[in-house]
Amino acid sequence: MFGPIPFSCPSFSERDYSLMIEAVKGGHSAGNGPFTKRAEDVLRRELEVKQTLLTTSCTHALEISALLCKLQPGDEVIVPAFTFVSTASAFALYGAKPVFVDSCKDTLNIDPSLIEAAITPRTRAVCVVHYGGVACDMEEIIEIVNRYGLILIEDNAHGLLSKYRGKYTGSFGSLATQSFHETKNITCGEGGALLVNDDSLIERAEILREKGTNRSQFLKGQVDKYTWVDIGSSWVISDLLAAILFGQLERADEINTRRLQIWDRYHTELMQWANENKVTQPHIPKECEHVGHVYFLRFQHGEQRTRFINHMKESNISCVFHYQPLNTSPVGQKFGGFEGQCFVAEQAGECLVRLPLFNSMSDDDQTRVVEAVLTFAP
Repeated sequence: MFGPIPFSCPSFSERDYSLMIEAVKGGHSAGNGPFTKRAEDVLRRELEVKQTLLTTSCTHALEISALLCKLQPGDEVIVPAFTFVSTASAFALYGAKPVFVDSCKDTLNIDPSLIEAAITPRTRAVCVVHYGGVACDMEEIIEIVNRYGLILIEDNAHGLLSKYRGKYTGSFGSLATQSFHETKNITCGEGGALLVNDDSLIERAEILREKGTNRSQFLKGQVDKYTWVDIGSSWVISDLLAAILFGQLERADEINTRRLQIWDRYHTELMQWANENKVTQPHIPKECEHVGHVYFLRFQHGEQRTRFINHMKESNISCVFHYQPLNTSPVGQKFGGFEGQCFVAEQAGECLVRLPLFNSMSDDDQTRVVEAVLTFAP
């Protein structure tokens, strides 16, 4: 029996380790240290955003976004039904009602044609998710949010360095969030970032991340002492994790190039099998450049998906499903969601499966995965 092939495996280099040791020896392990600033500078310059703030997670970056929106109880935020719970819970935590919108059939991103119908006088923001690192139709979405005067937020957990019409995802909205969880292309185990593209929100974002104090202004020499000025929390990442993240960002091109090689091989070698068995492969619109974050297959029925996962397990290969649609979840139903509301998202939740994909995956291991897939008959 061959050894197990995990679904995901974070890859750290000797450079990553040496940078963390450098951070330890430098004597600054808390947040806002030298490596926090270096990683933030890289992200700000590369993505061409106005401010970048590292956070303890993408979830926490979304929670800061909710506070920056100044949401009141009863306000509404439009979110995709097919996403991780944080996309909705971050806004619900501060009193807003998440309003669920279905996905596009081809990309599983939020369907722009359904957004306008979900807007009410209580709508304050639209939060989109670039599923699998494949950009949403930002041109149409931006036109809608501008017409209604809404705040646009990008949950870019999957899409660091992906592009839409040559521009990086995360640089379109007033606010955007990133994830550096161990399952992401670029990782420090746990971590995130808030990207701020609206000058009027920068100072308050810094205050909120610093427990509601103006400590950031104090460190910049703008005030002679700092104090409690707003309601925030402790959302600053440790400089030890920022050091690892900085090392990962240094070789982001290398990491993403390898992931795209693996993604492309899956796509090419499974195409005939998928066509013959009516299994849907991912679709990349011509205006999008992705980074090989997720490779998924969509079966016609949930029973096929279950049998496929068990079939792959027999070859010691881990394949996993993804989100269950939020509109049918117990909490989602309390906010007005219901079964049958979002057909595409619900079908994806039942029928989608992800194949192993990580940048340290060997060619031999991928061959094993491909061969195992090709022996499955839906």
